[in-house]
Amino acid sequence: MEMCGATALTWSHTICPSLHLPRSVSTREARSFCVWCVSDQDPKGNKMIISVTGATGFIGRRLVQRLHADNHSVHVLTRSKSKAETIFPAKDFPGIKIAEEPEWKDSVQGSTGVVNLAGLPISTRWSPEIKKEIKQSRIRVTSKVAELINSAPDDIRPKVFVSATAVGYYGTSETQVFDEQSPSGKDYLAEVCREWESTALKVNGDVRVALIRIGVVLGKDGGALVKMIPIFNLFAGGPLGSGKQWFSWIHLEDIVNLIYEALSNPSYKGVINGTAPNPVRLAELCDQLGNVLGRPSWLPVPDFALKAVLGEGATVVLEGQRVLPIQAKKLGFPFKYPYVKDALQAILS
Repeated sequence: MEMCGATALTWSHTICPSLHLPRSVSTREARSFCVWCVSDQDPKGNKMIISVTGATGFIGRRLVQRLHADNHSVHVLTRSKSKAETIFPAKDFPGIKIAEEPEWKDSVQGSTGVVNLAGLPISTRWSPEIKKEIKQSRIRVTSKVAELINSAPDDIRPKVFVSATAVGYYGTSETQVFDEQSPSGKDYLAEVCREWESTALKVNGDVRVALIRIGVVLGKDGGALVKMIPIFNLFAGGPLGSGKQWFSWIHLEDIVNLIYEALSNPSYKGVINGTAPNPVRLAELCDQLGNVLGRPSWLPVPDFALKAVLGEGATVVLEGQRVLPIQAKKLGFPFKYPYVKDALQAILS
């Protein structure tokens, strides 16, 4: 789950971390971090300069495409300039600035806003070393970006900081309903999210902060479906685990649009759940997926099959949580894909 995660904890290469079309507009590779910058203008369609970490990831790529298509200035802050240049070639993305870490300061200063999507994918087997890196990869980059924002002189300090986090903040449950006011869980991913968010909140008080708790991001070129479809097909399309666990998802297009809106709309601040308004139990997701793929959905995928692929990370899918985007709905965010059936048809048709 890109739970963003994913970015999100983002399931960039796994079972899990979008776009709505407001006025303007995670996931990343294990060892590279990126940041994009958009200019300092008013939300009503004017040009922005934005800085984004995790720009080469599942969510980040689409966000950059959206920003560039809308003629905003974009700076990619990355640890791998060659990788970023491959993903965003100058001939297709004229004017985009790609900056390695020593140049991040100059890119952040003078930008309108910063988007933080960096973090090691959680969709992997969790050794003690990997669990440590999952947390540190998020804290390290978030801390660095917060410091760069804080050190900028007042007149060139970014006005908004949109930082990904994940629905893993709430822990897992088959019975509870979680919204932005719900307390944090007690498991490992909840701990990661708490530290991730508290690090982002260290930015200067004059900077508007939006923390987007991202659910499982569904899209064509990465995220949950890349891993789910082969497993699903192998076991003839049945539910994963018990099928009773909740699956809080969001279409890639909607999560990108939510981040975009948070950059441009001053009403978007504090915690905002980046999930579709209609979470489903995993059995329903698999039924809908089977219908779209033209496969039956009757033989459950056993727990051991998921654990063989994901190790301890499978607990996120096997247990799940029901998360509602109460704040996004209050803000009037127009979800393009509120129902998973429509989302899957759009992605797989």
